Amino acid sequence: MSMLLLNLILTLIWIALTGQFSFENFAFGFVIIYLLLWLTQRPEESYSYFRKIRQVLGFAIFAMWQIIQANLQVAYMVLRPGYQIQPGVIAIPLDARTDEEITLLANLITLTPGTLSLDVSSDRLVLYVHTMDIRESPDRFRKKIKEGFERRVLEVLR
Repeated sequence: MSMLLLNLILTLIWIALTGQFSFENFAFGFVIIYLLLWLTQRPEESYSYFRKIRQVLGFAIFAMWQIIQANLQVAYMVLRPGYQIQPGVIAIPLDARTDEEITLLANLITLTPGTLSLDVSSDRLVLYVHTMDIRESPDRFRKKIKEGFERRVLEVLR
C-alpha cells in the first residue's frame, strides 16, 4: 500500500474517531499521521513519500512567495508616477519535457502578476514568456525562471 493512501486512510479514521468533519481537523490529523508514519519507518527504508511531501510543501510556499513579491512589484510599477514600463517577450529554453511539467510551469508563470506564458515551440524546447518590465537583463529573467519555478516543478513531478 502506498504511504499516501495509508496516510489518507488513517486520517479519515482520525476524523471519524474525533467526530469533527472540518478542514482544520483533516489537516491536523494528516500532519499527525504523517509524523507518526515518518517516526515509525525503519532506518534502512527510504520512502520517497516523505521526501515528496516536503518538496510539495516547499514548492507551495515558494510559489506563494513569488506571487506576493510579483504583486508588490506590479503595484510599485503601476502606482509610481513617471515609471517607464518596458514590456518584452523572452524565450526560455526548457528542461521540462512532459505535458504535465510544461503545463504546470506555464501556468505558474501566468499566475505570477506581470508575466504571461504565450506559447511553447513546436519542438517543445522553448517557452515564450511576456513580461511587463524587462529592465533586468533577459538572461537574469531566464535564470530566475529556470532556477526558481522550473527547477522546483521538476523536483515535484519527477
